[in-house]
Amino acid sequence: MGVSYVTREFVRAGVRLSLRDWGGDEEGRVGVLLLHGLAGHCGEWDGLARALRGDGYRVLALDQRGHGGSERAPEDVSRAAYVDDVLGVVEAFGGSGRRPFALVGQSYGGHAALLTAARRDPRVAGAVLVEAGPAGSTPEDVAGVAGWLRGWPVPFASREAAVAHFGGGAVGEGWASGLEERDGGWWPRFDAGVLAASLAENAVRSWWAEWDAVDVPLLAVLGQHGIVDAEQWDGMTRRRPGLRGVCLPGAGHDVHLERPDEVYGAVAAFLRELDGPADPDGACLEVRSRP
Repeated sequence: MGVSYVTREFVRAGVRLSLRDWGGDEEGRVGVLLLHGLAGHCGEWDGLARALRGDGYRVLALDQRGHGGSERAPEDVSRAAYVDDVLGVVEAFGGSGRRPFALVGQSYGGHAALLTAARRDPRVAGAVLVEAGPAGSTPEDVAGVAGWLRGWPVPFASREAAVAHFGGGAVGEGWASGLEERDGGWWPRFDAGVLAASLAENAVRSWWAEWDAVDVPLLAVLGQHGIVDAEQWDGMTRRRPGLRGVCLPGAGHDVHLERPDEVYGAVAAFLRELDGPADPDGACLEVRSRP
C-alpha cells in the first residue's frame, strides 16, 4: 500500500482550515508545507507529497483560505491573512520540537511562501517559489484573472468536460480534481468573488521590499512560458545574486502539473541542502537565465 494522507482541520483566528497530513517525523530534517495557487487545491501536490514523504520528510499540504475544504468565504483575504495561516499551520503541526519548515508554493501559493519567508520567522527554513515572484500586477491583469474565474462554464456537465475545458492532459486533470460533484454537475470549491478580492493588493503594489527582507535560502522553479518574465527575473537575481533557479523548457505556468518529476528533482535537491551542512549562500543547483 502506498503512502497516504489524513485530512485534518483546525481553526485559526476564527477561520477553519483544512490540510492533508502525509505524516513523517524523521528527526533532524525540515518539514515541508505545500501551498497551491489561486483557485487551486491541495490535491495538486499529491504526487510531490507522496514522493517527499517517501524520502522521509514530514509533509503537509494546505487548502488555503477560500479554497477547497477550508473556509469558503473568510472575511479577511489580505496577503497578511494568508501568511498568518501558513505560520499557524507550522506552529500547529510542527511537532513538539517545533521543527522548521520549507515552504513550497506555486503561483499565489508561492507568493504566500515568499511573504512568509520575509517575516524572518525561525520556523521557516527556506522556500521554493514555483512560478512566483515579487513583482506586482496591473489592475488590468487582476481584472483579467477575475474575469477568467467568473467565466468558468459551471456547472460542468461531467468531470471529462471539465478536464477538456482546462486543456486536457495532466493540467486539465489537475484543475478538474479540485471540483466537487453536487446538484447534477461539477462545481468549483471556491467563490470567484472572494478570490477576486484576494487579488486586490497585487493590483496596487509590488513586493520587492519583502523580497529584500528574506534571509533564508530560496529556489525559483519556472516554466519557460510562465508568468515570471525576463524583467522580473533580472530584478530577482540582481537583488539576490545567490538565487538558485531552474527553468524548464517548454513548460508553462502550471509547471508542477506539466513536469512533476523535474519539479520533484529540483525540490528534493533543495531540501537536501537545507538538511545538510552546506553554506546557505552556496548554490547546489544551477542558476539559469530566464529565457
